[in-house]
This record gives sequence, C-alpha cells and structure tokens, in this order.
Amino acid sequence: MILSELTADPAEFGARTGWHLEPQGACKADICVPLPATARTNDRALDGAIDVRVVADTLGMPLVHDAEHAIWALGPETRVTGRALSTATAPELELPTADGNVFRLSSLLGQKVLLVAWASW
Repeated sequence: MILSELTADPAEFGARTGWHLEPQGACKADICVPLPATARTNDRALDGAIDVRVVADTLGMPLVHDAEHAIWALGPETRVTGRALSTATAPELELPTADGNVFRLSSLLGQKVLLVAWASW
C-alpha cells in the first residue's frame, strides 16, 4: 500500500490490505488481532482515521519512507502470518540483453529496483 500520509480511512485500508477494523481489532479472514486505543486518531477532522504506524507495528507490517518523494510504502503483515523476508538483498541475477551482452542485477546496486516475474503457465 502506497501512502502520502500516515493516516488512512479504515475502509480504504481494509480494501487495500485485507485487514478490516472491527470492534475486536484488525480482522482478516478468521484472524483478529487486538489493536491499542492509539490505533484510531483523536483528530475529529480525520473522522476516525487510523494511525498507520500503530497498526503497522501491531501487525508487523513493514513501513518504509521515501523522503525524496514524500511517500510511504506499507508491506504485508509478517507477525501474524510468520512470513517475512530475511533480507532485502536479491541474489545475483544474470540475463542476456537484446544486443547479446550480459546484464547483471548487481550493476544496479544502491538503486531502487522492481523485479517483475511472469510465467505463461
């Protein structure tokens, strides 16, 4: 989930993450995780918005800030499902380019990279 601020409408948060805020906490499928009272903002102007930092911390969702572009990226829960990356370092990948040279993923070290995989089957 990409955010421009650290508050979110509960309905939008639920639609984009699958976690719906219920009286008993944040619920997804048959799992409900109690949330602290600070999960909801006290600002009346925000009309019941959630504090993404609190919810992310409670559910173990990684929250990354890109200061240059003033955006935040919220990843999937890890504490609840137990699924987490052990590192953000990709293994070396070598692919042939259209002109016959070899492209190495490590040539992009220090840059943001998005890897997209596709299979026809």
